[in-house]
Parts: sequence; structure tokens; C-alpha cells
Amino acid sequence: MTIKNELEAHIVRLYHVEKWRCGTIARQLHVHRDTVRRVLAQAGLPRLGPARRSMVDPYLPFILQTLEKFPTLTASRLHAMVRERGYAGAASQFRHQIALHRPRPAAEAFLRLRTLPGEQGQVDWGHFGHLEIGRARRPLMAFVMVLSYSRAIYLRFFLDARMENFLRGHVGAFETWDGLPRVLLYDNLKSAVLERQGDAIRFHPTLLACAAHYRFEPRPVAVARGNEKGRVERAIRYVRDAFFAARSFSGLAELNAQAAHWCREQAADRPWPEDGSLRVRDAQASEQPRLLPLPANPYVTEEVLGVKAGKTPYVRFDLNDYSIPHTHVRRMLTVRADPERVRVFDGAALIASHARSYDGKVQIEQPEHIDALVAHKRQARAHRGVNSLTRAVPACQELLVQAAERGDNIGSLSAAMLRLLDRYGAADLELAVREALGAGVPHPNAVRLALERRRTARGNPPPVALVLPEHVRRKDTPVQPHRLDSYDQLGKGADDDDPEQS
Repeated sequence: MTIKNELEAHIVRLYHVEKWRCGTIARQLHVHRDTVRRVLAQAGLPRLGPARRSMVDPYLPFILQTLEKFPTLTASRLHAMVRERGYAGAASQFRHQIALHRPRPAAEAFLRLRTLPGEQGQVDWGHFGHLEIGRARRPLMAFVMVLSYSRAIYLRFFLDARMENFLRGHVGAFETWDGLPRVLLYDNLKSAVLERQGDAIRFHPTLLACAAHYRFEPRPVAVARGNEKGRVERAIRYVRDAFFAARSFSGLAELNAQAAHWCREQAADRPWPEDGSLRVRDAQASEQPRLLPLPANPYVTEEVLGVKAGKTPYVRFDLNDYSIPHTHVRRMLTVRADPERVRVFDGAALIASHARSYDGKVQIEQPEHIDALVAHKRQARAHRGVNSLTRAVPACQELLVQAAERGDNIGSLSAAMLRLLDRYGAADLELAVREALGAGVPHPNAVRLALERRRTARGNPPPVALVLPEHVRRKDTPVQPHRLDSYDQLGKGADDDDPEQS
């Protein structure tokens, strides 16, 4: 059982100053008597009164020697070991006795770390729950950077902790402060440290590229040494308590606007820890000339992703589908995205640009992309009609060419000719088309009149328009005839095998 330091000091005082017994202290302070004994044993003060002998006493040299070698060995394992050596006590009593003698790690003291102006900054992420955006549930992550000398805070919220947003937080902090510190401290973040084996550290190459661009040194803190970046951790707690608690906002943009105002006003007006007579904004003003200057151009923080366009004119990016021209389907394309726009490239050519959506399972379309596909499909249907018409009636090829020279609508003309083909058949339509061409009138009406004259001359009844299935309408498709001798072979085999016909 872990108790507070104040209670431990109270137990020691009651025992050695007021001369209370262990049982009395336990009853009055509402703690277990074994806890009282453990506190007194750890205090290192002599025990009052005669010491009571315990069944564990003969085994203490063995127990202490074992715990010196293996300080984390469990009491249950020790109990099994001493039972093999003759101990007959219960496990519960043994466990309490071991707690009195187990070596405790010495409390570690830390020096107060001081830094020079412009020398160091500290960076970390903070998780602030989730945001519901349409059908998507996205994590709300706070990027926090603190100048170690002045304690100036930069705060910006993102919808994930990806590397691109990690770098956007850096660029935003540098531009807000119009400079940057020489060293930035990181915890073992996946955004910063890819791998760590002891003192061997492998930084993320993208972070190293950003550090080279701005000329700062990325430096990870030691393992289990949170005090080395305690300023950013305290800043995150300060953000939770003084900014985010009970705050209302309509969206991410409004939340970031409120955060920027809070950093400029309330966070900058708090007392400077090094000198209570000054404010953080005063310390920051004195630190700013010591910061490294910014380069001429900011580091590029766009998300770049290679995507494969399928059969439909869309590419998938961050849970949503964005439209592209239908002429670029079934290709490898490149998506470049920032917090506001999503752009799609085919090689170096920009083919689509959309406002970014943080919803999920949404199709973001440009009307011209869909309209162009619809028009292309209509033209394709017209081409299919022309192909089937000219295959069945070759003379229609010349008729369509002359009609196009006159400016007629080829789609409606071919549709009318297909209807005549269904009613009159390919042979009669071929003759009628040649007659219309001979008369110099390449139009379905002239072909229809020629068909009607031929029908009337033969005394046939008017044709009836029938809506036939596709496979029936394609009756004029050339069919390769099958050899009939194979059927003769089948019949001959059946006659030879039937005894009744022999």
C-alpha cells in the first residue's frame, strides 16, 4: 500500500515522540498495522520496546541476500523458496514481513534546468478527445511547442498526428515567433524517432530534412527522463486546464483561431517563472533577437501520395473520393494535399483541384468531370449504333458521310436507320439506301419512302414495330456455319451400337 509522505511523517512522529503503539496508530489513522510497521522500518529509527521474535527471523539472512541479488523477486516466489528450507508460516504473514525488509529505490533528486535565451525549445503532442465530422470520427490532437527560456507557447490543433501535421506545427510556430531556437527536444515520438537502441537513435528522415532547412538540432530526451522536457508537459496541462476546459467551438478552424488568441493574450500575460515581476511576453521579447532567423522560403509540408485510379473517375484520399477527368482513369496519379486543398496530378500536369473534406465516405465532384463523362458515354452509344448499322447495311456508310457533310445530326439519323433496319430487314434497307443516294437525298425520310414504294409494289402489309431482345435484334450478325458431317458421325455411331436396328 502506497501512502503519502505527510502520513508517513505523522506515523513516525506519533511513534517516536508521542510513544503510541503500532496498533494505536493503525486504529487512529485508519491504516493497516503492517503499513505502520513498514513505515517505521523504512524510517531507520530504533524500534521502541522489546522486539518480538518472528518465524521469519531464522531465514532473514537468506532472504536479504536473495533480495540484494534480485530486488524485484516476488514475495510468493520467496515464500516457496523458504518453505523448501523449512519455513512453516502462512504466505500472508510472510508477505508482510518481506515488505519490511525489501530494499527500496532511493529517491532521485533533479537539478533545475536552466537554458539560455534562444537556445532550446520543447515539442510534444497532446490528445484532446475526438471530433465528429459527418460520418467520420477523427482524433483531436494538439501540437504544442514551448520556448524553454521565456515559456512562450505555440498551440495548434490537428485531426491526426501524422508527419505532415507535425511539420506544419513547426512551421507555424517558427513563423509566429519570427525565428526558432537552436535545439528542439523531443520525446520518443513516432513522428521524430523511428528507432532507438540505447544511445543509438534513428530520426525520421523527413524531420531531419526539415531540421536541415531551418538549421536547428533535433535532440531526443533520455529514456524515462520526463523532467528534461517538463516545460512542454506542464504547458500541455496548462492548455487543458486554462484553455480547453469547458470551451465551445463550431469546428477546427474556429478552435485554432481561439487558440492563437489565447496564446497571444492569456498565456503571454502569465507571470514568468524565473522572475515574478515580469510577464512571459516580456521574456519572449528579450529572447526573440537571440532566435535563429527564418530562411527565405518555408518548408513544404504538403502530403504527397501515389494513388491508382480505377475504372470510375475518382481517386481515394483520406477516407473520401475526389473526381478526376475520365481520360485519366486506370493510371498511377499523384495526390498533393494541404489542410485546405486536394490536388491531383498526372505527372507534372494538374488535372483536378478540390476543397479538402474531413468527412468520411463522401464523393467530392467537379460538375465538369461528370458532365464530360456523360457526354463521352452518349457519343460512345452513338458510335456503337453506327457500327452495327454499317455492318448490317454497308451502303449506310456513304449515307452517313453525305449526311454529316450536310450538317445533319448523326446520332438521331443512325437511330432512325436502326429502326428501319428492325422493321424492313437488311436486304430491303440496302436497296432503299442506294435508291436514296442515287436521288441525292441522304436522309431517313427518303429511305423510308423508297421502302414503302417497294412494299406497296409487292402488296405486302405494313411492317409492325416490335421490341425484340438484344440477341434477336442482332439477327443480321454474320454466323459461321457448322459442318454437318459431325452430325452424320453421331448418327452413324448410334446406329452401330443399337442391336435392334442391325
